[in-house]
Amino acid sequence: MSNSPVIAVLCGGTSSEREVSLGSGKASALALARSFPTRLFVVDAEALPEGLDPRTHVVFSTMHGTFGEDGGMQRLLDAAGVQYAGCDAASSARCFNKVETKRLAAAAGVRVCPGMHFDAAQAPSAAEIVSRLGEKLVMKPNCNGSSVGLRIIDATTDLEAALPALGAGEWLVESRVFGRELTVGVLHGRAMGVVEVVPKSGLFDFTSKYTKGLTEYHAPANIAPEIAAEARSMAEAAFRSCGCRDYSRMDFMLSAKNELFLLEINTLPGMKDTSLLPMSARCEGLDYTALVRELVAPACQRFVSAAAHT
Repeated sequence: MSNSPVIAVLCGGTSSEREVSLGSGKASALALARSFPTRLFVVDAEALPEGLDPRTHVVFSTMHGTFGEDGGMQRLLDAAGVQYAGCDAASSARCFNKVETKRLAAAAGVRVCPGMHFDAAQAPSAAEIVSRLGEKLVMKPNCNGSSVGLRIIDATTDLEAALPALGAGEWLVESRVFGRELTVGVLHGRAMGVVEVVPKSGLFDFTSKYTKGLTEYHAPANIAPEIAAEARSMAEAAFRSCGCRDYSRMDFMLSAKNELFLLEINTLPGMKDTSLLPMSARCEGLDYTALVRELVAPACQRFVSAAAHT
């Protein structure tokens, strides 16, 4: 086993976020190649790519969504003895499950939105949901990313129409928080800059995220210093509570009353130069090349340590 690993960048995958992942992977590989020997692997099946070697490679995955971000790929890497950057299999699965994420974060003192969790086959009635959470709601799959499947509910009639049309699986419905969307990158357990996301439509959905010109970003966010400090503190608490490793990105809503609510944890966030995690890092003086070097550093250390014990 060499003490100087090749960085294997994984991208693609089989989820609905494949195209986003391909962009993240190509950008990351180009930047990593400035500091490490680097190889880009495009993953087309729920399996390790051919040519991946635990004696040579350290994996930097940019595979978003199911299999890539939910612990599936991580379990295969663990079984093959391949070192990789980012959250381990258990914390990846934990953070991909929004209900579990919020349960653990809330226990650590992080504020979360009131919500209900159910299987589409046994969904509660619209009246029951409204009686508990009100009419202004957000409904989304319990396990997915990039706002895939997100539904905004403005009235009971909207909910009555949406419930029978839900796809199979587990869903989460929450009281909608009206305010400003913030995101915070966490690197090595420490929160970086707070970024504000301002979609022109008022909703940061899949279209707003990935269509150029539909969203503005303020990095750093124009918020009071005490709110920024609270966002960073809550991001670090959420990171610890879910057992995250190396890095993640935490998304929040800031209500009109200046209360912060955790939306979700992204264990493998978008990694183009213009993505939110790099924006958060630039607030701290880390450019894109320096950021990706920091993201893989702990995995490289684990690789060297494993080599020393073989």
